[in-house]
Amino acid sequence: MSLDPERIAETRAWFVKAGEDLRAADFERSAAPPLTSDIVFHAQQAAEKAMKGFLTWHDRPFRKTHT
Repeated sequence: MSLDPERIAETRAWFVKAGEDLRAADFERSAAPPLTSDIVFHAQQAAEKAMKGFLTWHDRPFRKTHT
């Protein structure tokens, strides 16, 4: 099976975005006091984006909930 460069790029983009959300959560953890509601938000966003990367890689469609 040949790897599709477009699918690789789209999958990678989702995982990069997920990593950025994890970085944001880690940064907000260093605040005094930690910004817990923001940390949880970014953790949820990271999980969602990682799942979208997984679905993209496996060529599984998913609904877009935001325009």
